[in-house]
Amino acid sequence: MTGEDRVRDWIDGWAVSRGAAPPLVEPWGYTIYVGQAEQVGRHVLGAANDDVREDDVRKVAGAVTGRGTHLKVFADRARVVPWLGAGWEPYGADDFLMTVGLAPAPAPEVPAGYRLHTWARGGVARVLLTDSDGTFAARGQVAPVGACATVDQIETSPDHRRKGLGSVVMRTLQAAAYAQGAVRGVLSCTPEGRLLYASLGWEIVAPLTNAKYVG
Repeated sequence: MTGEDRVRDWIDGWAVSRGAAPPLVEPWGYTIYVGQAEQVGRHVLGAANDDVREDDVRKVAGAVTGRGTHLKVFADRARVVPWLGAGWEPYGADDFLMTVGLAPAPAPEVPAGYRLHTWARGGVARVLLTDSDGTFAARGQVAPVGACATVDQIETSPDHRRKGLGSVVMRTLQAAAYAQGAVRGVLSCTPEGRLLYASLGWEIVAPLTNAKYVG
């Protein structure tokens, strides 16, 4: 499958994970209404890597006039940013779209001193790790949509990093997605997250450039 297929997988699952409106198909990609003051909606270019066209990025960016619209382009930041024009503020740095094949796996071992909590609601499976006092340690969620599942909101408290908690969260989410019929996963991540996901077999599909319109 192509990078464009992985982009569609990601936005379908992301919309479910965040409770956003279903993606609207555009000639250049997709629009998703999020409904937040700082993120009214987001435009996502459907192409990836060398298939991203400058004309499409300039057209989408140039048509935005209201604050709170975000733009996601799966291409190198150095290429994309000069195409955005006035009013756009890039954020994040060297983010990525990644994917992995899902397969049956034994439940991960939870490190001593931590408790694993799992639940599902509205098609989204969630994982929470707390320490022995009940304090937040790590979390994540996954939204399976058909054969693909979007992993989202992965977070580890700074006080609990480098203890293998991120791996426990990811393996638990991947198992939950597979149990619901998903055979592959997708996610977007920061450079720091990429190291964890690569260690678990995830592969890069494309770089991700993020920007928001500030007017």
